[in-house]
Parts: sequence; C-alpha cells; structure tokens
Amino acid sequence: MFSLKNKISIITGGGSGIGKSIALLFSKQESTVHILDLEGNTQAVVDNINASGGKSFFHKCDIAKQEEVKAVIESILAPGKNIDILVNNAGIAHIGTVETTSDEDLVRLFNVNVKGMYNCMHEVIPSMKKTGGVVLNLASVASSVGIPDRFAYSMTKGAVIGMTLSVAKDYLGFNIRCNAISPARVHTPFVDGYLQKNFPGKEQEMFEKLSRTQPIGRMGKPDEVAHLALYLCSDEASFITGCDYLVDGGFVKLNN
Repeated sequence: MFSLKNKISIITGGGSGIGKSIALLFSKQESTVHILDLEGNTQAVVDNINASGGKSFFHKCDIAKQEEVKAVIESILAPGKNIDILVNNAGIAHIGTVETTSDEDLVRLFNVNVKGMYNCMHEVIPSMKKTGGVVLNLASVASSVGIPDRFAYSMTKGAVIGMTLSVAKDYLGFNIRCNAISPARVHTPFVDGYLQKNFPGKEQEMFEKLSRTQPIGRMGKPDEVAHLALYLCSDEASFITGCDYLVDGGFVKLNN
C-alpha cells in the first residue's frame, strides 16, 4: 500500500523540517523526488536519498519568483514526463499584530506563502491536466482559529485553504485532487531557531510551555505530518479532494 512507484513528485521547502520528512518518505515509497528550495541543507537531503537507493534532484528556486518556478518546472518536464504530485510545503512565519506588522513584512509573507503556492500550481497543473495528479498544500491551525501575534501568518494560511478548495473544484474533471494539511506546532529546526533567538537561556522552559499548548501534551514530529501527506498523495486516497486535515494534537477541537 501507499506505493508511489513511477510517480514524479515536486516538494517545495524539502531541505528541512516537514518538507524533508516528506521528501525522504516519498523517496522510500519509490517516487522520483524533485526538491525546490534555497540552499540550506537541501543538497545533503538529496545526497542522502540517492545514497539510499532513491532518486532525487535539488533545484535551487525562489518560489516567490514565477520566472524561476517556470524554468525549473520546464526542466523537470522532459519529453514523455509528467508531474504526478506537487507538495506545496515551503513557507515562512512572522510574529506580530496588525499594528506591528509592517507593509514590508506583509508583502514578504504573501509572496512566499501565497504567491509561491500560486506560482507552483500555475506551472504544474497544465501538465497534470493530461494524466491527472495530486496537489497537497501545507496550511496551519492558524487557518482555523485565532492565534495571538500571528496576523500576517494567519492571513496567508487562510488563503491556502481558499486556494485548495478552488483548485479542487476547478479540476475535478481532470482527475486532479487537491487537499491541505493544517499542522499545529511541530518540532522542527525553525522552532529551535525561534527559541534561541527570542528566549536565550530559557529555550527548554519555553519549549515545554509551547508543547503544553497542545492537549496531547507535546509538539508534533515532522514524520507524523509526512505519513498523512503520503496517504493523501497515494492512490489509496483517490476519493479524497477539497479537504483540510488537522494534525494538531487536539489543538483546534480540544482546547477549552
């Protein structure tokens, strides 16, 4: 079950965190994985996959720039090739209210979290229309509930849900499915960097405090999101489209 053999996947932001876990798992399930990311540790992820017998490629790409996305997608679409899976994982965060969020910050988040997803779907879906495919967008619990000091981030993640529903509706007749995953706090290098920057000397204390905001009592693990991503992108989920799945330890429904 959940085989991705002979399927070509594109994963944005696959160099670390949730994206890295998705890339590793999809490769294990025999998908050819193309990672679109900035430098970071992405090449090391690709080397790890290839050394383990998988097939993966790194494409340096700023997804906020449509011309870069277009060039990368065209390079992947060699004669006789189609893109079967697009995972829009790349995203950035921001802390602030509507008053403390600058115009520059708002535009920066919009360009990556919203326009970046649009750019990738705009270039990939024409190929998918020929043979069908799956789009999976990473949203957030911030799409569903109010979270303090996350004005710009919540705005962009709410837009992800709107884009997901729109694409799912528009391409039903082309056998293209589109779903979203909304994680709560997941322990990634981003979380560690955030704690080191904002709470020097109190990292462990704040880590435990943030973990307790989820009823299950801990942060999620990237692999736990990746496992759901695999299901939603596999043929076993062929009857599922236009849905948003919470992976949140009870954060949305059980917090009183």
